[in-house]
Amino acid sequence: MEQKAFKEEEIPYGILEQFGLNQEMVEDLPMVPFENILAGRRSPVLPISFKAEDGRIISSRTRFMLIRQDDGTVDVLFAPQLEHSDIAQYSQEQQNQLKEGKAIVAPSPKDGSTQCFVQVDSGTNQVLFIPTPVIGRNLRVLMDNHRLSSAEIQMIQAGEPMTFMEGAETVTSGIDLTDKTGTRTELGDAQRWINERQDGMDSYNFGLYGCWVKDENGDLSYIHEDDYTEEIWDIQKKVVAQNSGIKR
Repeated sequence: MEQKAFKEEEIPYGILEQFGLNQEMVEDLPMVPFENILAGRRSPVLPISFKAEDGRIISSRTRFMLIRQDDGTVDVLFAPQLEHSDIAQYSQEQQNQLKEGKAIVAPSPKDGSTQCFVQVDSGTNQVLFIPTPVIGRNLRVLMDNHRLSSAEIQMIQAGEPMTFMEGAETVTSGIDLTDKTGTRTELGDAQRWINERQDGMDSYNFGLYGCWVKDENGDLSYIHEDDYTEEIWDIQKKVVAQNSGIKR
């Protein structure tokens, strides 16, 4: 089991609430996204709102992740959603790869002096990059742990998720710069690996206090139980029945 970087009671809800994310909303995230947050990974893209200096209420969307300060306290870093990805400096082939969610090797977008793995976070449109030696070291560990060949590692370096057998299980590994290690390994085939790279959220995600709803564009919104429509109540009944193994 992965060691948690943070405890639930360390989540700085006071900071998050300043941006419209209260404790009930965060605790109502499904288990996988919530555990990812405690592991130091990015949250799903969530709606936020805050008051500007002129009094206007600004609405936006962002991921957040927890960080530990030098004095041991826990703070929050936000990764806001951009209107579009700035990838014009890459070739058309590279742009197509980035739009497909694949990683490419290219000069650093920051200064152009360092070769980096570059990837677009499809949730925020942010261009992520990590120097190749850093990811290369993690790929070496991946190679040793899963007994992958040089050819298989080269495929991963080219931005393609690699599926292989480990005992009786199908496993897929690939470069995912949204993960804190820059690589990610999941049980299942490449399609499942791609799906897991999303946000771990279903169309309706019921919690103790309300429900996170994903629309057709993949945008999340939170509905408190007090504001459920008849349709949402019916969906909740169906979800409960399915989870209980009851057929209707």
